[in-house]
Amino acid sequence: MSEVDVEIVSFGYLHGEPPAAHLTVDLRHHFRDPHVRPELRYMTAEDAPVREAVLATPGITALVDATAVAVDAFASGPTSGVVRVADGCAGGRHRAPTFAGALAERLRAAGHTVSVQHRDIGKDVVQR
Repeated sequence: MSEVDVEIVSFGYLHGEPPAAHLTVDLRHHFRDPHVRPELRYMTAEDAPVREAVLATPGITALVDATAVAVDAFASGPTSGVVRVADGCAGGRHRAPTFAGALAERLRAAGHTVSVQHRDIGKDVVQR
């Protein structure tokens, strides 16, 4: 596969509506938010401590795997085209971009050509 067949967009629900997607994964309510840890609050998924904290959360790896299976189901349907996945957390700086990166890695290992965009990772920390 040379063309992108999966597009992943991470985002923060507090920064606007979810992007249009075939699959939308909401990470807000079932997974710990690194934002609550002062030492991680101003970091992003570009920082190893954030990625490690998110990926150590029970259930995240299983959700990455399940989402990859769902992407494969969409991709194997009778109509070809790009499969779009949106995954969101509260601010779009920690959980969502970490999940997007892990999903992209899993899908690439399975032979997909993947693009990843982090819509809100560079936005200011939401004070809540």
